[in-house]
Amino acid sequence: MTIEVIAIGHVRGGRQEALDDNWDRVQAAIELDGNQFQADALAGLADFSHVEVVFHFHQLDPAKIISAARHPRGRTDWPEVGIFAQRGRMRPNRLAVTVCRIIAVDGLSLRVTGLDAIDGTPVLDLKPYLSGFAPRGEIREPDWARAIMADYW
Repeated sequence: MTIEVIAIGHVRGGRQEALDDNWDRVQAAIELDGNQFQADALAGLADFSHVEVVFHFHQLDPAKIISAARHPRGRTDWPEVGIFAQRGRMRPNRLAVTVCRIIAVDGLSLRVTGLDAIDGTPVLDLKPYLSGFAPRGEIREPDWARAIMADYW
């Protein structure tokens, strides 16, 4: 099945290249497409502290997509895990989801920190972060997953 998705806007500013760590220091704007939206599309979003951003790894060559197990970040001291047991960018549909802190909303512009996307990245959707959608119960993750995130934010 093929699904067509149209970008709602693009990331402006922040980093020019994807680096693995220290994303929380990065401020960027998400500029909505004025041909699709009016300023009221973001109305009420400033009342939230965080937003979930769905975006596309548009610069990743489709030939580099990985569908098999691999060592995260190429570290052979970490176990080989399937692509769906990690959050790397070489994913089958090159999609990403990140929860970001909202700094400001101004017209069609949403300023955030902690968006691990580079300048020019197509944004596919925005959703306010609601604590009611946070995981319920105990969170379990392997040691390598905690280690990979130690300096990410």
